[in-house]
Parts: sequence; C-alpha cells; structure tokens
Amino acid sequence: MTWRLLVLGGACLLLLGVGGQCKEQRNRRTVSFHQTQQGGDQRQVLSRPERDTTDSPRPTFTACKLPLTPLEHRVLDQNTHETGFHGDDGSSFTVTWVGDGTGVILVLSTISAPLDSFFEGGSSRLYRSADYGKSFHDISHLINNTFIRKEFGLLAGPGNSQQVILTADTPVLDNPGGVIFTSTDAGVSFKSVQLPFHPAQPITFHFLNPEYLVVISIDGGLWLSLDFGAVWTKVHEGTQSFTWGSGIALFFSFSPKGTVEADRRGELFLKRTEDLGKTFTTVAHSIFSFGYVGGFLFTSVIETLGAPRVIYVSSDQGDHFNKAQLPSASTEQFYSVLDGDEDMIFMHVDNPGEESYFGTVYTSDDRGILYSKSLERHLFGGEGKSDFTNVTSMRGVYLTNVLEEDGRIRTVISFNRGGEWKLLNKPQNVECGEDSRNDCNLHIHGEHSRYNGITPMLPLSDPTAVGLVIAHGSVGDSISSTRPDVYVSEDGGYKWRGSLRGPHHYSILDAGGLVVAVEAHPMDGQINTIKFSTDEGQCWKVYNFTEQPIFFAGLTSEPGTKTMNISVWGYRPEDDHQPMWVVVTIDFQSLLTRECGNQDYVQWLAHATEGGDLATEGCVLGYKEIFRRLRKLSVCRNGRDYMVSRQKSPCPCTREDYLCDYGYYRHENSSECLRQLDTADHALEVCLNGEEEELRTSGYRKIPSDKCEGGFTPLRRKETVSKHCGNSSQPPTASPYSETPREKMLLIVVCVGLGIVILVAVAAAVYTVRRMIYGNRAPTYRFSVLQLQDDDRSIAADPESVASSNGTSVFQVDSDDDLIE
Repeated sequence: MTWRLLVLGGACLLLLGVGGQCKEQRNRRTVSFHQTQQGGDQRQVLSRPERDTTDSPRPTFTACKLPLTPLEHRVLDQNTHETGFHGDDGSSFTVTWVGDGTGVILVLSTISAPLDSFFEGGSSRLYRSADYGKSFHDISHLINNTFIRKEFGLLAGPGNSQQVILTADTPVLDNPGGVIFTSTDAGVSFKSVQLPFHPAQPITFHFLNPEYLVVISIDGGLWLSLDFGAVWTKVHEGTQSFTWGSGIALFFSFSPKGTVEADRRGELFLKRTEDLGKTFTTVAHSIFSFGYVGGFLFTSVIETLGAPRVIYVSSDQGDHFNKAQLPSASTEQFYSVLDGDEDMIFMHVDNPGEESYFGTVYTSDDRGILYSKSLERHLFGGEGKSDFTNVTSMRGVYLTNVLEEDGRIRTVISFNRGGEWKLLNKPQNVECGEDSRNDCNLHIHGEHSRYNGITPMLPLSDPTAVGLVIAHGSVGDSISSTRPDVYVSEDGGYKWRGSLRGPHHYSILDAGGLVVAVEAHPMDGQINTIKFSTDEGQCWKVYNFTEQPIFFAGLTSEPGTKTMNISVWGYRPEDDHQPMWVVVTIDFQSLLTRECGNQDYVQWLAHATEGGDLATEGCVLGYKEIFRRLRKLSVCRNGRDYMVSRQKSPCPCTREDYLCDYGYYRHENSSECLRQLDTADHALEVCLNGEEEELRTSGYRKIPSDKCEGGFTPLRRKETVSKHCGNSSQPPTASPYSETPREKMLLIVVCVGLGIVILVAVAAAVYTVRRMIYGNRAPTYRFSVLQLQDDDRSIAADPESVASSNGTSVFQVDSDDDLIE
C-alpha cells in the first residue's frame, strides 16, 4: 500500500518559550524506556484518500544469514551479563552515560502516578554501573530515596566530566524552592542543595565548562550558577527562553511586562550577557523567537504593523543584524533551521496555506544573509516533524523527503550540501516488478514515520564509520506504509542493499567494524535474540542471549562507536505477574580478539562513481578524500584507539562547485546557470550593516565551505554604495503595545494625520524619481532558483491541502512556531 501524507492532530506546539521546546533534543547520553501495554492503543493516523486501493506486492530481497559456530556461541555466553531489577515497580527507566570511556551508567526508575501520590512520600530508585552495564547496584540511599522528576531529573555533564545533577520533585506550595542532588565523582557520592527557586525546565550545562549552569524558574526568573549549583544568582526576570552562544555569551528572550503569550504577539526583547550576568546588552526587541545555530544568531520579527514575519541574522553575536533574504512568513507559516554550521544554514520556509504540510528549503551564504532555493515541496508534517537528515559518515550528504502533488512521499539525496537533489538508487539486491521497473527507487523513513509508529528508528550514521548508513526504507515509486525493511549503504548513500527484513533497532559499534540489531516487532512481542554483522550489514549471525524472552524496551551503547558492549533493555513478568525490568549486556570484545593490522585496511576514495572523469572523480565541495577503511572480509577489532585516517587533495573548480546566483536558474539536466528572462540587470542591492551593498554577478555563487582551486572562476564582485539603509544595530521592529499618556493622544493623532499626508506626497515624488533614474534596475531581490535534474519526478509545486487525523479536527502549525533554535 502506497503511503500518502499522514497527519496527526493534537501535536505539541513548537515554541521557543518557557519550559523548553517540544522539538526533540537528541541527547545521545540519555535515553528513556517505558513499559507499555502489549497490543495497547496506538496512535490513530488518517491518510490522504488513496488514488488506487489495490495493494501491489512490494519488491523483496533475501537477507544473508550465517550460522553461529559452537565456539562463538560459547564465547558470547561467557560474556553475556543479565541483571533483573527485582521489586522495582517503576514504569519508566532513564539511562544516562557519565563521562567518556568511564563505563559508568546511571539508571533512574520512576513511577507514573497521579501527582498527589508524589507528595505523600513517593520515591524513585537510582542504580549505578561501573562496568558498562554488566552489573548494577542500588544507590538510592545516596539521595535519601527522594523522588526524582522523570521529565528532566537525571542530567550528566558534557564531555568527559564526572558531574551529575538530579532534580527532586518538590511540592511547589509547601516549599520556597526545589532541591537538587549534585555529584562530581560520576555518582559515587551526592550532595543535596536547596534551591531558592523551583526550576521550570532541565538545568543546562555550559557546553565547555560544566561548572556553569543556567535554568529558568517557574516564575520566569533566569538563574545562573558558576560553581556547579552550590550558589545560585537570579540575573533577570520575565525570561522566556535562553541559549549559550560563543564562549560564555548567553542570549535570552524576556517580556518586560511579564505578559502572557508575549512571544505569540512579538513583544519579546532579546538580551545578551558576556560576563555571566554582570552586565547586559539589549540586542533586539519586539521579536517572536530567536535561535543560535552554527555561530549565527536568528530572530523572527515583524518590521511594521500588520506585516508578515521576517528573519534577521547576526554573525557577530548580535552587534549587527541584517535581514535574511528569505520569503516572509504569514500568520499561517513558520521558519525552521534544519541544519547549520559556521559556513552555511539550511532553512525551511513553510508554504502559504493552513494545510500545506510542505515548504521550500533554502541554503545560505557564509554570512547567513543571501539564500538560494535548494529544494521545493519539502515535507514538514502537521505534527512538526521533518525528515531532513545529515549523513554524518560522508561529507556533504543529506537525506530528506518531498511531498508530491499527488500525495506521494519520495526520498531525495544531496551529495553536495543541497546544491543538487536526486532520487535514491534502487538497492542492488532488490528486483522491481515489471509495472514499476521504470519508477523504482529506495525511499527512506525518517522522523515523520517514526512519530506515526511506522518505523522504530531514524537513519543512523557516524563520522567514525566512514560511508556507513543504516536506515529503514521501502522500494517502489514512493514510501510505503507497510512494514519497512532495513537497508545499508557503505558509500554514503550512492549504492544500497537490502540487509534485514522487517523493522529493527540497530547500533554501530567498534567504529563500524561491528553492527548489531534487534527485531522491533516480533509476533508475540517478546525477544531473546540479537543479530550482529562484521561486514557492514552484508551478512548476519544470530545469537540467543537469554532463555527467558523479554518484552523489548530499547537498545543502548556508550555514546560514539568506540565501544563493543551493547545493552538490551526490557521486562518480563515475575512470579507475582508484575513486570520486572531486565537488562542484558553483551560484550563482543572477547569474540573479536584480534586487533586489526595494516593488512586489514584498504584505501577508499569517497564520492567516487563508476565511469567518472579521472580528473574530477571523487571531487565534492572542492576536494577529494581518500580514507583508510576496514576490509569487509577482515574479522578483527578496530579498538578504542582507532582514528579515522584521510588524505585530502584539492580539485579544480567546475560549475558543480557553484549555486545559481540572483536572477539565474539551473536548467534541467544541465550545470549551467541561465539568466531569468524577467531580470533587467545583473545588479543586486542588499542592506548590510546599515550600508547598501551592490552585487554584480555572472550567475554563479560558490557553495559555502567549497575549497576548489583554479578552474572555472565566474565573475562575482561586491561593491558598497555610499547610501545609508536600515538600522545596523538591530532589526527594525514595531510594537503596538506601548502605553501613551492620555493628554498627548490628541496631539499625536493630529501629527500622525499630517505626517501621513506629507509622507504620501514625498513617497510619490521619490517613486517618480527612482523610476526615472533606476528604470532598468531590478527593484527587489529575486531568490535564485536552483532547478534540479530530477525535479520532473521529485519536485513539484502545488499547495494542495491535506486531510488531518482524528477525523474531526485539523492540526495546523501556529503562526509563531518558528523553529529557529
């Protein structure tokens, strides 16, 4: 059955406000598991009406399975460790890794029960492991058996720090402040700290110095600690949200009047402190939301009353703002920063219409100001989920899904940071039917599918496992809602092969030398086997890790891919028929005992394709990379000391190293940028730091971070015109909520009326003069349209609305839900 757009109702609003964001923050150190009723209620999902209700058989493949030898079975049995948490009635487990390579794991068990039961002496249990999960010890007495808040109760410091924070669930009415427990020795001991406030969200560590902590209280106070929570100082009031910037810079938005939903009305101020709360600078006002991504500070504002929202960006920590050359957002639209670094930003701009569920992806220049259109009809579901994925195992590779005019969802991939998108190739070991042979591609399930319960995991990649990508997908003309299979690519997404039938949970170990997987939805809901592969998922062996099957809850391993330990979490009924939490940790290090040597590695050219030009083979973003990779047939251990080895060499510039600039577009099946017919001149005027800048171009703009040398070098020159424009200090804004003394009202009305008459006359005169002088100059910025080679099949443009779920109501993204964190 072909899957059309699935839309969920009742999803959380995605705001940059008090209490954090609903947008998922992926913290690889912490994961939570929950006991669920087997066969219980699932999310109800309604699909768009089908064009064809006839189910067609999906293309299949045969997974490669190798037998496990008796010796291998015996070695794994000797290195498999099971722990049962007897007597623990917690309904959820939160697992956190502390430090890097320490082997320390903390587990918080909490009970889902009415809040009033907590106030009557409810408690949590805290467990600690110092051997990568092979054994656990109850250390609840170290925190006086205090009940810890499940939603943000267990926090570990960044990097290799040993700091841990537990936030107690303290009744607000009976206590002047909350309580935290802090540890500086990875949970060996804890210290109780009485807070002068009640936290409204998780405490946030500074990304480099774990001594610096910041949090917002339930009354909107911004609290800062410089000694790991021992002493707290209230540095501001009325705070809505905050984020760390560069160095020790801290940005936060606040409402000076403390009004409700000030962020929805664009009444927020944005401040910055660069000395940890001693002094403050107001960098913007009348904003809806803000975010800090890749060194760029974004604000969403309304320039004039009644106008749509626009984005302003600063690359100097808020000292100067410039208007991002992006389409404005109406009351039904939003912005979302999909990905970014110091060189470039991927920005999604929602299409007009309350039920479009798609938008356009733009890529920025290295200043975050000028944007080129990269991808149209980009799927962004009504529940606020985007499938945009950075393939971290290969430079410049991104995956995402687009929504076709007919409702089909299809996967596209870019190998040059959004410069060009194309459909994925058909997996090598999958044969398509005769009726779909000409329209048969692999389509990858992402966040949208996981939210709707179709797939259990997102695509997985890691920089240490070069070229390796593991993902759920389906083969055909679009994504299918039937059970997805697992597909693997070893070259960053150029070629794929079917690896495992049905949905699985998977993890990469030993820098890609070992891949493990557990079936996600077995027939009876219980599991007792784990699959592992030493050849990047080409063939698998199956190991029975327990005689008593468990209901699967999750799969965990130490952050990164250095480890060779994997933990399977679940639960099984005890003698009293109550569920007991169980964790089984398997150490594969004793199975792969031989350390890899030079003979086990080969030289591999990334981004190389068959039949390419030798001079430019492997050239992406201006240079080639040759990696040292493990041979598939080598069964050995990379080890903890393994480092990715690569050799870089520059490439000559070609048209592929450029985006189409203002007034130009890339013709289908061509790398040449052609001039738009309605462009009167080559000049582009942009207001930068209060001065007007004129850009003269021959149609090409180099892709940010591209390092090519020589070769194709088109003309592109920037000239500063001696003409003041805008405001260089902050975005121009207008707020209708300022108070005016009554005695001045009449005078203001008269002055405003007279001013309007004068302005109209002046504007008419200026308009006439400019028409005479600048008649041949394009008056506004036209966004460069990057036409894609496959856009006849994967890119279209029609804002057709889509039905919602629940059968009764339509969920629509709120006008102020700019996801620019």
